[in-house]
Amino acid sequence: MTWFRSRLHFVPCLIAAAMALVAIANLPYGYYTLMRLVVCATAIFVVVVGAKSGQMWAVWLYGILALLFNPVVPVHLTKGLWQPLDIVTGAALVGAAIVVRRKPQPAST
Repeated sequence: MTWFRSRLHFVPCLIAAAMALVAIANLPYGYYTLMRLVVCATAIFVVVVGAKSGQMWAVWLYGILALLFNPVVPVHLTKGLWQPLDIVTGAALVGAAIVVRRKPQPAST
């Protein structure tokens, strides 16, 4: 299994991490809604990859991030609380891109 095939979530994680880090700036509300959607969807993707590979720590960590950034029932915090959360989220998503990986599938005969 090639490196990229074991990390299908690599590019979405980097995009979501970049969006979370850019969210530190003062931007229009629409950006934050889009960022919530992208981060939530990416976190759910990492949860699925983590669950399939038996990495339960990833299921818990990124499941909590998915709940925190979900766009359906948004969590309302002050800008002062969101900024450090955005930095931690960006770092966690970069970490997921590097550390979380799919288990190799057994070769079928």
